[in-house]
Amino acid sequence: QVQLVESGGGLVQPGGSLRLSCAASGSIFSIYAMGWNRQVPGKQRELVAHIASGGSTIYTDSVKGRFTISRDNAKNTVALQMNSLKPEDTAVYYCTADIRDWDGNDLTSWGQGTQVTVSS
Repeated sequence: QVQLVESGGGLVQPGGSLRLSCAASGSIFSIYAMGWNRQVPGKQRELVAHIASGGSTIYTDSVKGRFTISRDNAKNTVALQMNSLKPEDTAVYYCTADIRDWDGNDLTSWGQGTQVTVSS
């Protein structure tokens, strides 16, 4: 019904940068908000960044000043620019979207995830 596809993950050295992208498609009437979460094996998923349709943003403290979330409402896409990466940023990053579909249902959709590894 609704699909989120992430791209842009990979291996980067400490201090480097990566840009993650996510595109939503399917039976979408509107998207209230989009965001990024991450997960390390054995730990719970953690909110990284979130952006509402009006542009307001939320970041977890550990990424403030280093990561920037942005979205294109017309294209149903969201991006996460990650600068000054640290080894502790290593995780699988998941795209999320809060959606109203064409049948009038509200749902939260999750992507399959993309691996980010920060290592020298």
